[in-house]
Amino acid sequence: MVKAAIVRFQDRWGRSPEASSLGSEFATPQEWGPRRVIGDAVVSGLGPERLAAILRQSADGDTRSYLTLAMEMDERYLHYASQLQTRRLAIEGIPVTIEHDDKVPKKIVDAVNDLVEDTRFEEMAGTLTDAIGKGYAVSEIIWDYERGFLRPVDYRWRDQRFFQYDEATRTELRLRDNGDPRNGLALPAAKFLIHEPRTRMGLPIRRGMARPAAWAFLIQSFALKDWASFAEIYGVPLRVGKFGPNASEADKRILLQAVRAIANDAAAIIPAGMEMEFAKVEGQHGAGVFGGLIDYVDKQVSKLVLGQTMTSDDGSSKAQATVHNDVRLDIQMADGKQLGQTITRDLVVPFVALNFGPQELYPRAVYQVAAPEDLEGLKNYVTSLVPLGLKVSQREMRERGGLSEPEDGEELLRPATLPTEGGEKDKKPEGPAGDPAKGDASRTARLAAVGAPAGDAIDQAVAEVLGEEDWEPLVAPMIAGLEAKLSAAADLDEARAILAAHLAAMDPSALAEKLTQAVFAARIAGEAEEPLIDGGA
Repeated sequence: MVKAAIVRFQDRWGRSPEASSLGSEFATPQEWGPRRVIGDAVVSGLGPERLAAILRQSADGDTRSYLTLAMEMDERYLHYASQLQTRRLAIEGIPVTIEHDDKVPKKIVDAVNDLVEDTRFEEMAGTLTDAIGKGYAVSEIIWDYERGFLRPVDYRWRDQRFFQYDEATRTELRLRDNGDPRNGLALPAAKFLIHEPRTRMGLPIRRGMARPAAWAFLIQSFALKDWASFAEIYGVPLRVGKFGPNASEADKRILLQAVRAIANDAAAIIPAGMEMEFAKVEGQHGAGVFGGLIDYVDKQVSKLVLGQTMTSDDGSSKAQATVHNDVRLDIQMADGKQLGQTITRDLVVPFVALNFGPQELYPRAVYQVAAPEDLEGLKNYVTSLVPLGLKVSQREMRERGGLSEPEDGEELLRPATLPTEGGEKDKKPEGPAGDPAKGDASRTARLAAVGAPAGDAIDQAVAEVLGEEDWEPLVAPMIAGLEAKLSAAADLDEARAILAAHLAAMDPSALAEKLTQAVFAARIAGEAEEPLIDGGA
């Protein structure tokens, strides 16, 4: 039982937590009363008028029948249940992470991380996704001191039928109780996680997927019932017994009994002179009528819940499914964002405030939905821009490709072939013992021994000769004053004469020495590279 003084902070309804309520249950079930868990059923005998009345009552504040209908739809409408489960599991399968501003103290961040890593938290978060179908979901928190903090020691899922919205605004969730049948009881602060996803605008009770899907459920229920009746009548060929004009009543009874027995026993005997005929009926038309209607309704439910049909129905190609999966990805991102906001508001903020006092900034619970990475496009992008000077981090490329950093001593992947001078692909150069696996290592060692670069040897040799110098200091003395002389020339003939005289007096010795060094270095580098490519020593 929580007895210590509670730090005062206010929830979204302006209420402050009380120590007496944090450690005890508040929304307890009742054997009989407004919070009973059994005894309701609305699907049996459900028709259009009854369904319209249930939906109207829910919007007016009486939500018990509607929430019971939503529960029964999960059990009876298999396609709806499958699509709803797909959407819920898409969020439940994402691990929650805690994001925070740099100003948030590390001890608070560590405490919140420990809170969400508890297995009880994961189970609770899964129950909150039930709000996607019903409009809202509630989990009650039981607080107590554990591991040095006042923290949730249990989360109790609460039936949505235990609650009602206030009479005036229909937006504040309150506990059903006979003490106040119209408005219910106000929920204590820091005691409940209330998830109300914004699937559409309007009152929270009208946002659940069950409300529009209820009409699809009714239509497919009627279609299945009629299809079953059709199959019962036309699933077995119609038997027709014929008797002659002189048949007695006893003969007629024998023939009728035989016709009836054919349906169950598929065998019968009749007296001579009587006939039995099997009339052909096109019973397969039932699939085209009733099956087509059910298929149409199911596709509309897929669009409602998942936003698409390609990944849930037959007849889709991989490319189509990929395109439509992007639409579902948007819904998944929105679901994750809203669930994270609920957990931050109703769990993280109270936990931090109760243990560390009210803060200016709080950590945030986030369900980060990663978009599928186009690795082929990323590869083409990087390989085309890296030669132009783009610098790319290996760490980032590993993260985006889902690859980890190799450990020291691990065997690394290597190219299977090496290009030769002719542009063809050769076998790996063998090592000293003739082992192809050692060829690459031997070649690498020889390259390192001679200091040969991994790129073009001639370009490297020229770069080494030039060093950090540029060609301009060598060329500048040779053309000094030439521009001024040419600008003073009166015509083309005079300019040609100036050029000839300047070339005759030019001293190119410094430039010629550098060019000689570059050519010599390139020749040496080329001769050193040739045996390495051919596998020589």
